Amino acid sequence: MNGPNPQDRHPMAGFPQVCFIKNTVTNPNIVIGDYTYYDDPDDSENFERNVLYHFPFIGDRLIIGKFCAIARGVKFIMNGANHKTSGFSTYPFQIFGNGWEKVMPQPSELPYKGDTVIGNDVWIGYDCLIMPGVNIGNGAIISSRSVVVADVPAYTVIGGNPAKVIKERFPPDTVSALEDVAWWNWPIEKITQHLPAIVAADVDALRACSEA
Repeated sequence: MNGPNPQDRHPMAGFPQVCFIKNTVTNPNIVIGDYTYYDDPDDSENFERNVLYHFPFIGDRLIIGKFCAIARGVKFIMNGANHKTSGFSTYPFQIFGNGWEKVMPQPSELPYKGDTVIGNDVWIGYDCLIMPGVNIGNGAIISSRSVVVADVPAYTVIGGNPAKVIKERFPPDTVSALEDVAWWNWPIEKITQHLPAIVAADVDALRACSEA
């Protein structure tokens, strides 16, 4: 057996709330890795409704790696939500026209944080909010209802509003080894074969699987 088919929308028979979302997104500026799933009993195939203020003329991307677990209600705020902040008022007068368009800001006047990038094997808990331009490292865990406003190191547990580091999952040398092994890039047959090492916590055993 080589695991579930990554082309399936709903890999669990009789359990439609879990969806491999790579097969459902249509926006070219949303890039999803294989086996990343969204868990939502209310239309799990419509993950894109959770990517907010994502206007094509801005060009920012949401990139999510492989084998990520995304819980119900997770929202991604994109750069289109930003207002000009250098003047006295942040109100977007220009969008209403009727003479107010004369204060249309230049693109350089609007805050731009770049792409939002989520690594591989990341677990994002219920009702989290990810702000524009955040980078979340491989193996990170985001606690439920966190508001993530800054980058998250690999294999770190964070939580709160704004989210702060709760703990490091593993020592730095182990994290470095895990990044080097990058099991999520193995062929699925190899992943299936070595699942016991992937879900355990013996980095030497996992490294040996990588070299086999």
